[in-house]
Amino acid sequence: MSTTYDAPAGRTAPGPPSLTPVFVRLKLSLLRNGLRQSGGRRAAYITSAVLALLFAALQLLGLIALRGDAHAGTVTVLLTAVLALAWAVMPLFFPSGDETLDPTRLVMLPLRPRSLIVALLAASLVGIGPLFTLCLVLGSAIAVAGSWAAGAVAAVAVPLTVLVCVALARAVAAANTRLLTSRKGRDLAVLSGLVIAVGFQVVNFGAQRIGDSGGLSTLDPAADVVRWLPPAAAIGAVDSAADGAYGRAVLQLLLTAAALAALLYGWQRSLTRLMTSPDGSTVRPADTGREKSGAGLAGLLPEGRTGTVMLRTLRYAWRDPKTKTAWITSLAIGLIVPLFNALQGHGTVYFASFGAFMLGAQMYNQFGQDTSAFWMVVQTISSSRDAYLELRARALAILLVTLPYTVLVAVVTAGAIGDWAALPEALGLSLGLLGAMLATGAVASAVFAYSIPQDSRKNVAPGQGGIAFLAITGGMLTSGLLCAPLIALVIWLHVAGHHDSLWLVLPAGVVYGALVAYAGLRAAAPRTARRLPEILTAVSRG
Repeated sequence: MSTTYDAPAGRTAPGPPSLTPVFVRLKLSLLRNGLRQSGGRRAAYITSAVLALLFAALQLLGLIALRGDAHAGTVTVLLTAVLALAWAVMPLFFPSGDETLDPTRLVMLPLRPRSLIVALLAASLVGIGPLFTLCLVLGSAIAVAGSWAAGAVAAVAVPLTVLVCVALARAVAAANTRLLTSRKGRDLAVLSGLVIAVGFQVVNFGAQRIGDSGGLSTLDPAADVVRWLPPAAAIGAVDSAADGAYGRAVLQLLLTAAALAALLYGWQRSLTRLMTSPDGSTVRPADTGREKSGAGLAGLLPEGRTGTVMLRTLRYAWRDPKTKTAWITSLAIGLIVPLFNALQGHGTVYFASFGAFMLGAQMYNQFGQDTSAFWMVVQTISSSRDAYLELRARALAILLVTLPYTVLVAVVTAGAIGDWAALPEALGLSLGLLGAMLATGAVASAVFAYSIPQDSRKNVAPGQGGIAFLAITGGMLTSGLLCAPLIALVIWLHVAGHHDSLWLVLPAGVVYGALVAYAGLRAAAPRTARRLPEILTAVSRG
């Protein structure tokens, strides 16, 4: 027997309660409970909050002081664009910073996406990040608001800009929820430090370029484009209203409002898909009816042990978070250092060897990345010949990436400097150094193996820091000494005036690098075969 409730005459039935207060209280509860977990976490949060708010206050005062400057519009528009970019990438690199970023936790609740979006958007406005953003956007609006009309536009532009930034972060997080909760998402978090370091290098380079070119006027062309891109368009609307261009201001506000509507729509679509479609991890993949063992890269590698070890090494570099981080860091820094020095006007084409130096270091501690699973490799090595084949295959896997990358860095550096005549000698030195790094890396892997903890941010197991330092530092110094004949050849050709013969350094570097690498592998093979138990013990400590 079922009963129904009829509202009294003249009175409408109450609607469902609003989700917004519930989610705001939920966000506050998550913050409060997180701070209660430990005193260290509470201290870290309070310290970061104080520093962030202090920096925001200083930025606010600085932007207000910029009021009336001829380049205030340029600075504020670009600052807003950078701020929006930070909000867009933040969920990708810090997925665990906010527990409410994962909407799959709410799948079992009877919630509609539209009301859920409003509640989550309101909850997202609670925190240090939104307050920091509000300070910067408010300061930017004050800096360019030079009239009452501009002030009225700023009253709309400031909250609209903050909402676009927050909605952008939510939309990106919802669209990549499956990625952020997977192993690849954790890899992105590991790479956040690299992205921040590269970003600082870009900012430093931009600041130097501005100082060398004579001021902020060099940024005006970029600002003229960015002021039409939301949410920077909202601050551009304030600047336009201050100049009396009211039609342009209205159009820029409409563009920002349209961007907010598009972000909310995309966010709603992502929520609907997440809450109605099954997780890919629970769906059985379709049977393609064909073998995949020989497809792709595996089909291009040589047969036998060499191809198997090369494929395993490359898969480690792609799948293991710490190995991937080391590779990507080396790839990025190996190109940034010579290229930025070249663009700043005080570089040399010889800096191209820095790329070979960074990537050649991946040969060091080859067995450490195997951790305790190295025992399976031990079972396949019964002689120096087996050890040589193992080390050679690992070196060849590294060469698949480092060889074309070294050539690319040398060409890009020579192009940035405009010194194409020095490209052959610089490339020859780089290839010789690469061969020396592979040689010393093979020996160091056999003699100075150490463990890489998988469940820790540290790259060396406790008690093995001295071994790691000795292996890397000693190997790099030895590699430099091994390249002394090539360096002496280049110096002699320059001093003797044989500039037309400098191209010979390129083939000499290729041959010398190959011979040194071969000699290093041959020297490391018997040591590896003899020290298998010691290596296994060393790499299993993490």
